[in-house]
Amino acid sequence: MPYVNIKITDEGATEKQKQELINGVTDLLQNVLNKNPNTTVVVIDEVKTDNWGISGASESSTS
Repeated sequence: MPYVNIKITDEGATEKQKQELINGVTDLLQNVLNKNPNTTVVVIDEVKTDNWGISGASESSTS
């Protein structure tokens, strides 16, 4: 059973966009690794930008 965890910043991804990510990852695993889409789990975690850092600085301080 594949389990994929996608982490994105909490900056307004729509439900439609998240559904497209889930469908795309599921299709990719089926096409590349022949995994059963009925047992593929995709989780999207949205991380607040003040909990995200790039180049040693928090994202909120770089905005």
